[in-house]
Amino acid sequence: MFLTRKMIKMERPLERPQIVEISKSIDEAEGIKTVFLKSDIKARPGQFVMVWIPRLDEKPFAISYSNGVEIGITVAAVGPFSNKLYAMNPGERVGVRGPYGTTYHLEGKKIVMVGGGYGAASLTMLAEEALQQGIKVKFILGARSKNRLVYVERIKKLIGSDNLTVTTDDGSMGIKGYVTDALQQLLKKEKIDKIFVCGPDKMMKAAAEIGLAAGVKGEISGERWFKCGGMGLCGHCCVDPIGIRLCVEGPVIDFETAAKITELGEYHRVKSSRKEKIGVHQTEV
Repeated sequence: MFLTRKMIKMERPLERPQIVEISKSIDEAEGIKTVFLKSDIKARPGQFVMVWIPRLDEKPFAISYSNGVEIGITVAAVGPFSNKLYAMNPGERVGVRGPYGTTYHLEGKKIVMVGGGYGAASLTMLAEEALQQGIKVKFILGARSKNRLVYVERIKKLIGSDNLTVTTDDGSMGIKGYVTDALQQLLKKEKIDKIFVCGPDKMMKAAAEIGLAAGVKGEISGERWFKCGGMGLCGHCCVDPIGIRLCVEGPVIDFETAAKITELGEYHRVKSSRKEKIGVHQTEV
């Protein structure tokens, strides 16, 4: 069952862009930084905002930091929009609206976050909320290599080094291998009440399968092209074959719902709506 706005009390989103200043930016990893915006948008972990650069485009971003007076969005410089946003300086302005989408649902006494690449953005914010509720948090963080890992020190400060497991594809930091390997090992050793996953499609699909096989509840945060800007109107982010809109009934969905999505880890739709097969070795968003 996926979560809806009626099930979790959430702020009504801003439907028109709020023009805000960039207050600062911090480097997270090679080609990845967090841009802080002077905005009082109140969002829950897992929700996203639409960021608008005039005369260029508008794109969705998960919120990675929020303190009531500003929000942080983590940006990887991979295309025209993200490269422009990545290069912008404090004092420059962008439009932002939201928040949109569903949020994670915390429960249990001990949980694990599984983050791949900068997909760990919303999970780190969720870990902060979990700790405030007295929930014990484990974190598995992975990337292709050491220079692509994000939030390592931030997570250590939150939960301590002993509760953080790092994996890299090339073994340049932590365990050589994948976050899903580390998840399987953790579930064999410890009782985990719930798993939260965000990252590349193939990784999330594998993590959901591992959780379901072990009888552990969990949620993933999906990603698709939101052509209508999170309004739920265009249907571009509807997933096969169940047809839910990831911008409205998602992006956060439970493992049972994820298991019904046949396209998860197999293909997605590009801007033209053409189906594009996801690479065989997709480990980072």
